[in-house]
Amino acid sequence: MNHHHGRTIRRGLLAAVGLALASGACGMSARAEVVRYPEADYPISTAVEVPAGYSTVYISGLGPPVRDSHAPARTPAAYGDMEDQSTAAFQRVKDALGKMGLGMADVVQMHLYMVADPATKKLDFEGMMHGYRRFFGSADQPNVPARSAFAVAQLANPGWLIEVEVVAVRAPKK
Repeated sequence: MNHHHGRTIRRGLLAAVGLALASGACGMSARAEVVRYPEADYPISTAVEVPAGYSTVYISGLGPPVRDSHAPARTPAAYGDMEDQSTAAFQRVKDALGKMGLGMADVVQMHLYMVADPATKKLDFEGMMHGYRRFFGSADQPNVPARSAFAVAQLANPGWLIEVEVVAVRAPKK
């Protein structure tokens, strides 16, 4: 094959690829949506597929705010039990997303860091799930993220039983 013929083939291939992309022949619609692969009987996704063009928003780990200012500072009593802390931490995530024009439906990945309650020496996973279900997997907000939950030795704030970190996505502008 001569040099000129190779250049012609490359140009033809580039033109064909460009045409295929412009016409949607590669399986992508003009406005592809996030695809979630939810678990059958559990409010999380096994995977979440985000198409090209979406922007990614990373929310730092957030714990609950102080609930009882009369309780000793930086103790679980100041923040509540796991259900209260989870609900409050998820609300903080929701508020942070809201300031950016996003919501809990835009969350595609979540990491939960939890510690055992010092009083019971047990991790209250069910308490966390009660808080979680207020924000994910409901009729009002059915989108569920891919999620990992970790039991850790301690969190930066010794009063926290949970810290929530999320990744959300923003759809491309039309």
